[in-house]
Amino acid sequence: MNESTTLPRLLAEPLAQACRTLPVVVVTGARQTGKTTLVQKLLLGERSYRTLDDLDVLGQAQTAPDDLIRRSERMTLDEVQRSPDLLLAVKRAVDEEKRPGRYVLTGSANLLLMRQVSESLAGRAIYLTLWPMTRREQLGLGRCGAWNRLLTSKDDQWLDLLRQEGEVGPPEDWRVLARRGGYPTPAHELTDSESRSLWFSGYTRTYLERDLQELSAISALVDFRNLMRAASLRLGQLLNQTELGRDIGLPQPTVHRYLNLLETSYQIVRLPSFSRNRTKRLVKSPKLYWTDTGLALHLAGEPEPVGAHLENLVLADLLAWRDSRFDPPSIMYWRTVLGEEVDFVVECADQLLPIEVKATRRPVVADTRHLVTFRQEYGESCRTGLLLHCGRELEWLSPGVLAVPWWMVI
Repeated sequence: MNESTTLPRLLAEPLAQACRTLPVVVVTGARQTGKTTLVQKLLLGERSYRTLDDLDVLGQAQTAPDDLIRRSERMTLDEVQRSPDLLLAVKRAVDEEKRPGRYVLTGSANLLLMRQVSESLAGRAIYLTLWPMTRREQLGLGRCGAWNRLLTSKDDQWLDLLRQEGEVGPPEDWRVLARRGGYPTPAHELTDSESRSLWFSGYTRTYLERDLQELSAISALVDFRNLMRAASLRLGQLLNQTELGRDIGLPQPTVHRYLNLLETSYQIVRLPSFSRNRTKRLVKSPKLYWTDTGLALHLAGEPEPVGAHLENLVLADLLAWRDSRFDPPSIMYWRTVLGEEVDFVVECADQLLPIEVKATRRPVVADTRHLVTFRQEYGESCRTGLLLHCGRELEWLSPGVLAVPWWMVI
């Protein structure tokens, strides 16, 4: 992104704080989320910068890693997943001298999920994740949704709090937000659908032909692309790998491997179930979402977003909020074997916040029934349920359930 148009990011302050505390800070996230821009802008003038996209730097990382990391007292190393053994050299250097902020590493893969990575830098590093831009980051506010304020306020204060939050930015059509997604270039720099489509096409090709091959050798790219499309069409659904494989003609072990690669490279999110059962039998399978709704829509070839894409937008904001905290909450969904379901359950400091998302302008009392059931099941630790919708009314729809326009929260 052009320096003059760079927007503030939610992760900027956690990154600065981490650099003041630990010798190694690792910033990971999907390619093109803005990791390089973030670390270069925040740490400008404080350290040297090397990227393993430079073949000379990559060669030195592979043949003489200790020499590379000792070229500067403070260093930023970009795209470190291209040479995982470099982390061993970082560990040796840090063990000799532990100085806060000595190394900032970035990578387009989750290093903790990569089988090739044998060194986690435990006790020496903190890991931060940069997700695609939230709506409020795109508005230039450098923030995520109102989750912190909600959880630190009393439930009877939520009406006034959310009215204030609704003044942050004007209401907008969630479908427009879903189509542009949160990658900085299509979300912030490109202004028409044709340009965004070209960008997503180029992104997909680069991911398949380069980034993916660095994580694992994939010879049947057509099969992998078919799986990406099938996964995009199942956004928001329970993940059944056998069924997914049957639909596209792939064995379950191959589907499992491909999904792991998509997760490792921050393309998909497998949302776990809330499994603390009291009186009801619960579904345990994860639900499938994408990191970016714009990319998911492009891969699926769908002309218009559906309700699951609105769910995905809310989840993306929750994930960005979660990973901006050093005491991250748990984010799950809840579903019983009878089909009762709450889209998201946030567990934070022994509090449970249930969230239901409805792509309707006129929510009705019947839309709250699963939130009510959840609150009855876990009443002693459960906060007011949120029903996020597409209308403009902020109101108590039933006891303990507040209906809120989605744009007042995220």
